[in-house]
Amino acid sequence: MIARRQLLGALAGAPLLAAAPAYRLQAEPVAAGLWVVRGADAPIAMANGGAIANISIIATDAGPVLIDAGASFAHGQALAALARRLTGKPVARVYLTHLHPDHSFGIGAFAPGIVAATPPVAAQVAGDAAGFSTGLYRLLGDWMRGTELPAPALVAGDGPVVIGGRRLRLLALSGHSPADLAVLDEASGTLITGDLVFHNRAPATPHADLPAWRRALDLLAGLGHQRLVPGHGPVDATPGTAIAQTRAWLDWLEPALKAAMEAGLTMVEAGDMPIPQRFAGLAVARLELQRSVSHYWPALEAARLPRVSD
Repeated sequence: MIARRQLLGALAGAPLLAAAPAYRLQAEPVAAGLWVVRGADAPIAMANGGAIANISIIATDAGPVLIDAGASFAHGQALAALARRLTGKPVARVYLTHLHPDHSFGIGAFAPGIVAATPPVAAQVAGDAAGFSTGLYRLLGDWMRGTELPAPALVAGDGPVVIGGRRLRLLALSGHSPADLAVLDEASGTLITGDLVFHNRAPATPHADLPAWRRALDLLAGLGHQRLVPGHGPVDATPGTAIAQTRAWLDWLEPALKAAMEAGLTMVEAGDMPIPQRFAGLAVARLELQRSVSHYWPALEAARLPRVSD
């Protein structure tokens, strides 16, 4: 049987087909030589083509550096074209903050030799990408035309790098996912966090380790940066507002889910529990609560109701 993504890839060459949907991207200036392409404050959907993550573009003398690559081959192509228009040079480097498809599935638009990822993320590309890809093709259909995930050729380690005269500090962390990368642009004092930080949007927890996530937030809070580009939501012009907001949601979520389990609520009832008023301004809060219930409920049930045979 032909996989859906293989079929769409084959159809891409058919001359009578209409063109694939087009991404229309805009870059917001953040600091000197640094822009962010804001993602939609919504879940991945046909209406947005999966372009829901923030992508940062950093100008260097060697060419622009992209932090994350978008959700599809076409998204990556559009980001590469935008970066070239902004800087007059082709993309010199792409760093992946983590494997989640809204951030990483555009890497096929770039030569593997300029794509960098931490070793755990590179391993995930080889091992986990197929499952993500199948789900994304089902959600986005023709937006995903031509999307494949070549293995990144460069290793993103923990520490400083200099690209085209611009010094970046790479921070290899975890918490939101098994392997997360944050990037501090030292020239502008801008911290780019991937999904370790959300701003005015409820955090997503599909592969989260909450204690590790809190430790990562503690480290990020102490870096002395001036502003922050989160994985989702608007740029935080302060050093700590978005970090504190993300931490507050996580600190509420974990005990709230445990309390719901102890109270005998079903998963549906837990997903409908009241959300504190202090989170009223967070986009997709109800959806992310319901997703978190689905992520954590099996483990909570296993702890609360152990098997008799065990």
